Amino acid sequence: MLNKVLIANRGEIAVRIMRTCRELGVETVAVYSELDRDALHVRMADEAYALGGQTAAESYLNVEAILSAIETSGADAVHPGYGFFSENADFARSIVAKGVSFIGPPPEAIETMGDKISARLAAERAEVAGVPGRSQAVVDAAEIVAFGSEFGWPVAIKAAFGGGGRGMKVVAGPDDAADAMASAQREALASFGRDEIYLERYLEWPRHIEMQVLADGHGNVLWLGERDCSCQRRHQKLIEESPAPDFPNEIRVAMGEASVKVARACGYTNAGTVEFLYQDGEFYFLEMNTRLQVEHPITELVTGLDLVAWQLKIASGEALTFGQDDVRRNGHAIEVRLNAEDPSGGRFLPSPGKITRFKAPAGPGVRFDTGYEAGDTVSQHYDNLMAKLSVWAEDRETARRRMLRALEETVIEGVSSTIPADVAILSHPDFVEAKHSTRWVEDRLDLSGVSSPGAPADPEPAEHDKVLREVTAEVDGRLYRVKMWVPATEVTTRGAPAGQARRRSRASAPVAIGSGTVTVPMQGTIVRVLVAPGDTVEIGQTICVLEAMKMENAIGADKAGTVTEVRVSEGASVGGGDVVAVIE
Repeated sequence: MLNKVLIANRGEIAVRIMRTCRELGVETVAVYSELDRDALHVRMADEAYALGGQTAAESYLNVEAILSAIETSGADAVHPGYGFFSENADFARSIVAKGVSFIGPPPEAIETMGDKISARLAAERAEVAGVPGRSQAVVDAAEIVAFGSEFGWPVAIKAAFGGGGRGMKVVAGPDDAADAMASAQREALASFGRDEIYLERYLEWPRHIEMQVLADGHGNVLWLGERDCSCQRRHQKLIEESPAPDFPNEIRVAMGEASVKVARACGYTNAGTVEFLYQDGEFYFLEMNTRLQVEHPITELVTGLDLVAWQLKIASGEALTFGQDDVRRNGHAIEVRLNAEDPSGGRFLPSPGKITRFKAPAGPGVRFDTGYEAGDTVSQHYDNLMAKLSVWAEDRETARRRMLRALEETVIEGVSSTIPADVAILSHPDFVEAKHSTRWVEDRLDLSGVSSPGAPADPEPAEHDKVLREVTAEVDGRLYRVKMWVPATEVTTRGAPAGQARRRSRASAPVAIGSGTVTVPMQGTIVRVLVAPGDTVEIGQTICVLEAMKMENAIGADKAGTVTEVRVSEGASVGGGDVVAVIE
């Protein structure tokens, strides 16, 4: 078994990996950015090392800094989690070149499947049909127009090196092709470090079904069961469940066997997920995620397997101790992602900020995975996933009701969360009857009445003269934690005394609709400015594009008129409520 594992990630997945490592007696090493110095994954690790920087590119995507932390810590293995470098073949090679185990598939398998274009070709070689599309990178918007003319609109643009909906755009018609292509490339570059994109036909009403596979280095490849991930917004999953409801068993078996073929075709080992779209009794290969999935807990709940433990064992050279016929799937599990987003009116606007209160649910059949505690900050620079709530029950309806109960118990204050939207989805007759699809949330679910509570008032000042605080210090790049008695009026936020922290407005601008003063609803970075003083605009026309939590958000004009001021430029950082333009 491995002795010391460095987790090249952050948040709830880093915490989840650490827990299994601790159960197996494996030491853990955390890495962190300047903004994550006091994060939960850092507090839980046996050791922690600074990467420097604030953005993902400056920290968790800094190869040299991670390699330095591996060498300094003496880690003999690296777990990439998901996101960041988890599907980067060059990163995996750099780990292996240092004589350190990479807890994942071989670099060659990542290269084949991490590039969605070559993944399509590999599936074709395995005789597994894919979604109709182009198996080559797009370099010009004219190619999108030609594809749409041939296969019909809308068309899906996808990032070739990534997943999770990042860098995916749906193009309604030829006039939108150029802007959608540029936006997809920007998101892909920001999330995965590469901006290659490709095209697929956009199916009208599919379900997103994915199959968990597990493969060792001794020739054993198994499928463990499927997950239905059809409840999505912006092509990112909100709710997942296993097994898929109203899903024929013969299709399940055929999809499982197809997943094994795809895994064997690329020489895969470790845990992975083969994704499909299912429509009208047919399924199509979509992509393979060469990593652990966000939604892996529901597979663990229905199979009784610890997938992270098996990842570590396989990376240590161990063989699977069970075969395909030994895999048992019992009951039904549902997972809900709790994101720092304001779902009011179905907009799902990012909501970074400090979590002032955080209460997890409990009770029979409830599992809660998180990377945050009360007092922690959700940064605009990283993914907005705060926690994953999973439940298990004997059947789907019992699991659904259990999830609603668990969501009612969950308390998150200080930032908005997706809980109100999750409740709306789980309570809707279409979800109960399994009539939903990947387009259902955005096309048919009415979230006009959904609202997310705002941040509570600032807490009262401490009553005592001094309080015991745990503080951190860095020595030669390694993090140490010490306890100290400090004054209760210790500066906590921008020089203000404790309990008197200043706060910007977040979710809504301080001006009335139609005022002509265009503001941004959240903290972020301006990536495009589309107007200049003197331009004439219509209501809803995009003024600028704001990137927050790796997603782009169009900021539109609230009235028709002439632009008299533009107060931002590309690359500018803004806060919630900041004015970006004035229209008269």
